[in-house]
Amino acid sequence: MALSCTGLCSQLSLTRLCGFGTSRITHDFYSRNVSYQPRRYTSSKVRRGAVVRYVASKLQWANAKYEGFLKRRFPRVYQMHRTVVEGFKLLLQDANDIKRIKVKMGTQGIEFQDLPYREMEKFRQFHKDVMKAIPIFLICIPPFANYLAFVLMYYFPRQLLLPQFWTPRQQVEFRRVYHSLRAQHYQPVLKELQCLSQKVQNRPLQDRLKDLCTKVQSGENPRVPEILAVKSLFSEAPLGIKKMSVAHMRCISPLLFLTPRLPGFMIGRRLNSHALELLQLDRALSKLGPQQLSDSELKQACYLRGISSEDLDINHCREWLTQWLQISSSIKESEVSLLLHCIALLSANHPKAPHRQ
Repeated sequence: MALSCTGLCSQLSLTRLCGFGTSRITHDFYSRNVSYQPRRYTSSKVRRGAVVRYVASKLQWANAKYEGFLKRRFPRVYQMHRTVVEGFKLLLQDANDIKRIKVKMGTQGIEFQDLPYREMEKFRQFHKDVMKAIPIFLICIPPFANYLAFVLMYYFPRQLLLPQFWTPRQQVEFRRVYHSLRAQHYQPVLKELQCLSQKVQNRPLQDRLKDLCTKVQSGENPRVPEILAVKSLFSEAPLGIKKMSVAHMRCISPLLFLTPRLPGFMIGRRLNSHALELLQLDRALSKLGPQQLSDSELKQACYLRGISSEDLDINHCREWLTQWLQISSSIKESEVSLLLHCIALLSANHPKAPHRQ
């Protein structure tokens, strides 16, 4: 009996001790971790969020009504409105993509030439668009000058508007206009190249270059081995990228949509920069493979390198781009001048003009 009472007392003492310790530990835990308690939102915050959602829905409703009114009464104004809205969306998307690419380059230590093809092309095109937008931004600086800017952009969309703000019809039309302006310089470049061949010291290479120019001027398309046979001439005078005369550089500049009305040293720097950029694009595209490009990407790649791809089928574009990449992958940076001349050599008769078909 005494033994059982002693055991009962010991159990009661242990229970009290454990209960006291547990309640104390629990109290200490909650007193030290108040920050982990769930946040309780006040009714004012809930009302504020409801008001924001209500205002946003009303704005969307008003915008839909406004667009419907324009579409019924003023269809041309509605088309311009939609073009501007979609243009700003595309421009904002491009800006976000460029920001992401720059962050990637900064955090991972990646250089421009190491980017994948699509990111490299996005970076190049956005830089080009920014340079084109600078004049219109300068016009808008004086007070009330933005009205003048709107008038100029309406009457001169090709010269002042970014491609994001072109309608699909304008994109096709303006590309054809730009290509026609570029194609006017193909024959002058070929004639200049044939004249410069007289200054080549190596007689066999001189004859090959003359035959190449004569073949293209007569309306035939050159083969890739015929062009690569004279590639060494484009690393030295008078055809090297840093050894060309100012007159020849002015002749080549329109092939890249560059103005020739600049001092000679600036034209040389711009040609060298654009030629190296084109070579880096070609190397990235060779890694990706032309077969991986979408139809629009393929047409854009061909347009950049010299042909008007709007009226060509996809297989024709891919075949032409493959020939270009075969040449580009076989040259060094010191021979990059050959790429600039290939714009005329490969594009002057490709595709053939309608009267030759």
